[in-house]
Amino acid sequence: MKVKGLNIILLLLALLNFTKAGAANEIRVEGIFKGQNIFVTNPFAASGVGFCIYEITVNGTVTMDELNRSGFEIDLTQYHLAQGDPVVVVIKHKDGCTPKVLNPEVLKPQSTYNVVSMKVDKTGRLTFSTKEEKGSLPFVVEQFKWKKWIAVAQVNGKGTPTLNNYSVNVPLHSGINKLRLKQVDCTKKPRYSNEITYNNLLPEVTFKPGNNGQTAGPITFSRSTDYEIYDFYGKRMTKGKAASVDVSSFPKGTYFINYDCKSESFEKIDKK
Repeated sequence: MKVKGLNIILLLLALLNFTKAGAANEIRVEGIFKGQNIFVTNPFAASGVGFCIYEITVNGTVTMDELNRSGFEIDLTQYHLAQGDPVVVVIKHKDGCTPKVLNPEVLKPQSTYNVVSMKVDKTGRLTFSTKEEKGSLPFVVEQFKWKKWIAVAQVNGKGTPTLNNYSVNVPLHSGINKLRLKQVDCTKKPRYSNEITYNNLLPEVTFKPGNNGQTAGPITFSRSTDYEIYDFYGKRMTKGKAASVDVSSFPKGTYFINYDCKSESFEKIDKK
């Protein structure tokens, strides 16, 4: 009885180890269907007998593709997928060898959007509509100020080719505001929309001690504003949004300040 019990335990341990090994020997590729198939290289098994891959599933269904080849195509068209449908491909393979998916990017979302309309109101509410999206990617809202484009908001794309409507708050500065959308897909190349402009009639923000002025203590703005402060060597000392900034701990010297839509400077001095 003891021997029989031991054999059962050993059998259970073997099954457990097989399950762990099977789970580890999987390549999982996920994304959306864009009308393209997947190509795979399939090396020989480590034993030298047969090929590495022994099973492939697409959305849980075992494929009928011929696996006993060094390279083959996983035909996704046979699953009657529509553009934008989710796809999960699981490639199961033996120990000691690793197949390779040659074009996993065909399942990655692609930046293909077209902007139908885009506008911003005086409250800073940006609304825009798009169509022809292929896969969900975030839209980054960029604003041009301080002589550079700055990301000021983000909204997740819906990823469908039909008309999609979006709305997000953006911080408006005084004067002419320039805004645009940016999206980055698997190519890592940013794709931009056309710019829109909005003339904000609020008066410009001012600050004390004024441009090139001297201060040992805080800087005070005429109203709350976004700001950045850099030292003489370009190191950013602080950033934020407020009506005043305490610079008393800064070493003395010249500093450059970006605020509202302007870039100026001030001199930090020691307390007397």
